[in-house]
Formats: sequence, structure tokens, C-alpha cells
Amino acid sequence: MGHCLSCLGNQSNADVVTSTQRNKDEMTEIVSSNQVPTVMISDYPQEEPLLHNNEISINCYTNNSHISNANALNSINAHSSGDGLPAPKVHVNNEKTPKPFYHKLPSIPRSMSSLGSSESRVSESKINYLFDQYKDSQEDTIFAEGIENLCIDLQLNPDDFKVLVLAWKLNASQMCRFTKQEFVQGLKSMKTDSIKGIQQKLNDITSELSTDSEQFKDLYRFTFKFGLDVSTGQRILPADIAILLWRLVFTGNEPPILDRWLSYLEKNPHIRGIPKDTWYMFLNFCEFVGDDLSSYDDTEAWPSLFDDFVEYENDQMNQNVTKNDMKIQD
Repeated sequence: MGHCLSCLGNQSNADVVTSTQRNKDEMTEIVSSNQVPTVMISDYPQEEPLLHNNEISINCYTNNSHISNANALNSINAHSSGDGLPAPKVHVNNEKTPKPFYHKLPSIPRSMSSLGSSESRVSESKINYLFDQYKDSQEDTIFAEGIENLCIDLQLNPDDFKVLVLAWKLNASQMCRFTKQEFVQGLKSMKTDSIKGIQQKLNDITSELSTDSEQFKDLYRFTFKFGLDVSTGQRILPADIAILLWRLVFTGNEPPILDRWLSYLEKNPHIRGIPKDTWYMFLNFCEFVGDDLSSYDDTEAWPSLFDDFVEYENDQMNQNVTKNDMKIQD
């Protein structure tokens, strides 16, 4: 009779087994013939060396025309996750990035790179050390004795014009004392930290003052403040101090009228002080009258002390003219 159910079942099983075996063989054949294809991550495969199976070439160039390393690694992970297939080998191209089309810029010569380096070479520790050589033993300030020793090392007299210039550059608040802050900040602004450097800077600044009127005006205005005794709140410069400072500040550029002006102050002891506006205006007065007081206009807004001085000088001149006339008549 026909096949029994058990035979059919056995036959069906055999067919399934046969079919399954055939499918496996086909898959094996497919995998064998297409074993893990070689991946060439480059637009120019002809330049890459021939690779064995299961190798992946990763070109290290990062140009837009190449696949990124991240994509290559994803491909590697995909192969390694197969049915027991070995992970592909990675072939890394370590060629260096091509040189750019432009030439490398030449390095800056040492002599040029050092331009302006004198500023960076100024050492605050050296300035502090220099300050300690002259400061008072009890206070962090250089007083008269220390300033005198500093002048000796600078080869200057204490009443030298360059000492006034130094005080100006240190922005000293009063005569016969330099605080540590004034000394340190002043030398840093002068860009020097040695005695020799101070000497050179004072020479340069003095030369500049002879041609730079604005700088001289700044020094002139500073001189009035420098002569005041700020510890007592002094606001008017004593006449005797003013006379000394006028002679000092005009050392290299003396106005023709200066001697007669100072002589007038010395002959009039009732003039005890010089206010700031009188000090400031005297510089304008010298520029306006020159050596001839005949151009002076007393209707202008000059300090009254200038009016008195011009009147005194005119009287002296008239007296001289009268005396000469009398001698001629005799």
C-alpha cells in the first residue's frame, strides 16, 4: 500500500535534512567565493599595494576625497560580527601629509626678535635691591642722606638739573625723599634697573627737554609741586625756595628776563611766597615779553606781582636814563 505516515514523516525529515545540508553547502560556496572583500579606502586604488584577503587598507590622509577612519572602523566591526568569521586585518598607511604649496616662512633673526627686549629685561628685583642700598634703616624711604649717596654714585651734585629730572620721572611727592613705590615705579617707567642705566636715561631725557616744549612744561609744573611741603599742607611756595627752583628748572634754557625777575624778588622781602598761578603764568610771561618789557600790557589778566615787577623795572630804567642825562649836562 502507499507509504505509511511514519514513512512519510521519515521521508519528509530526510528531505528537510537534505535541503538544509544543500543550503549550508551553497552558503559555504558563496562565502568561499566571496570571502570578506578587500576594502580600499582611497580614491586611487592603483596606488595602494595589493592586499591579501581579510585585509582592510586605511589611508591616513584626511582629505575630503577619502573615507574617514571612522567609516573604516565601522566596516571592520561589521565583518568581525559575522558568523565566526575572522576579523579583517587593518593595514594603516603611515605616509606623511604632503607639504603645502607655499614655502615655510623664514625664522625671525635673533637681532630682530630682540628689538624692544630691553623693556622685558628690566628686573623689579634689581630695582628693589638698588632701592635697599639707599633707603633709611628705619623706614622704607630714601631720605636726604640716601639721595646724596645716590647722587654720588650717579656722579651728580645734589643741586644738579638732572636730579630734578630724576625726581620728575619718579613723580616724587616732595623734596629730599623718594618712597619705595615712587622709586620702583619710576625706574620701571624709565625702563632701567641700574645706576648706569639711570645715567644714560637722564642724559637722553635732558636732551629731549631742550627741544620738546611740552615735556619741559610738564617738568616746570611738576617743579612747583615738588617744592611744597605736603606734610604741612603747604600750598604757596616760599619765595626763597621758589628762587632756587626757578634757577634750577631753567638751567639749560634760561629766559632773558630771569635774572632781573629773581633780583626783584630778592630785593623785596615782603614777597614771602609764590602761588601756583603765579608760578605757572611766569612761563607764559617769559615767552610773551622776551627781553623787552615794553610789550607788556598791564590791562591783560596777569598776576599783580608781574605788574609790580614791570613797574619797578620801568622806574629803574627811567632813573638810569635821568642819571645819564644829568651826567651829559654836567
